[in-house]
Amino acid sequence: MNRKLKMGMIGGGKEAFIGAVHRIAANIDGLIELSCGALSQRPEVAKESAKALFLPDNKAYSSFEEMIETESRLPEGERMDFVSIVTPNHVHFAPAMLALEKGFHVVIEKPMVFTLDEAKQLQKKVEETGLILALTHTYSGYPLVKQAKQMAKEGAFGKIRKIYVEYPQGWLSKLTEKEGNPQAAWRTDPSKSGKAGCMGDIGTHAAHLAEYISGLQITQLCADLKIFVDGRALDDDGNVLLRFNNGATGVLMASQVAAGEENALKIRVYGEKGGLEWAQQEPNTLIVKWLDKPAEIYRAGGGYLGSYAKHNTRTPGGHPEGYLEAFANIYRNFALTLSARLDGTQPTPEMLDFPTVAEGVRGMAFIDNVVNSSASTQKWTDFVV
Repeated sequence: MNRKLKMGMIGGGKEAFIGAVHRIAANIDGLIELSCGALSQRPEVAKESAKALFLPDNKAYSSFEEMIETESRLPEGERMDFVSIVTPNHVHFAPAMLALEKGFHVVIEKPMVFTLDEAKQLQKKVEETGLILALTHTYSGYPLVKQAKQMAKEGAFGKIRKIYVEYPQGWLSKLTEKEGNPQAAWRTDPSKSGKAGCMGDIGTHAAHLAEYISGLQITQLCADLKIFVDGRALDDDGNVLLRFNNGATGVLMASQVAAGEENALKIRVYGEKGGLEWAQQEPNTLIVKWLDKPAEIYRAGGGYLGSYAKHNTRTPGGHPEGYLEAFANIYRNFALTLSARLDGTQPTPEMLDFPTVAEGVRGMAFIDNVVNSSASTQKWTDFVV
């Protein structure tokens, strides 16, 4: 490619948190440029937001339908190459499906869509078109998460036996959605967030991280969801027992009413020979524990790291990389894969290491299965996709 990839954005206008994160992440490596946008469902906000981002008037659209239809009629090199969808959950499916139908690749926020049925429809469309869909499960982008995954895959710990993953936050300890917080308002609204609150928002991250690092898949679960804050419509806390396809067992906890916690995602994975521990609030450290020798500390930037960690590291050791860089790794690998396709070359395995529509379907299935399990009197329920 002798040019940057052109990105169109849906959502992410004024006062939106995650849109700015996506734009920063897409821009870090210089492979992508924002070329057009339908940045709000409100036309006046869409125009104002586009102006603030210095988009030309003819690239500032009032709706995603207008943007996708108009861009699809432009010649290659002038139209967008892919669309990034950064809206709340209930506005994911329609633009993603239209983009794929018009020949555009897609980057999309998680959870991927609103229902499992929509996820399956999107997966079918991706398979029909052969286009690329990347899902922004951010935490899989950290270099030392990549290192953990590679070590587990190469058998460093032997057969995996136990997985503990926890994701406590405290920001919804009060009825924040009634206090003018727009992020809380849509996340706790079933018409916008879907059938799960905490488990849909952050429990899906925890479940994805458990499967991503271990290379295993959840086959059964036993869930208990709860609403602690009076007046809230969706779960704000939950615990899930897990069984995996190799016989391993696990425990997943997610809470948004853990008062005083910030974003304390943490995972521990144990096998026959040893295990690992990684925490999002100290992301540049991976603790590796052995059955028959002292524990080791792996650090981002270390020359001893594997190829996947090195591929996703930008700075020398001791120069911390964090959330934005992890987010950027998903965009970078997506962009490198897409550029290779446009050039007619083969992307490396490291480039192809980003969440796709398959993980999106499993994420929606996780939500369905957890909600169903919590409502059931059965101790164990099968994980149905």
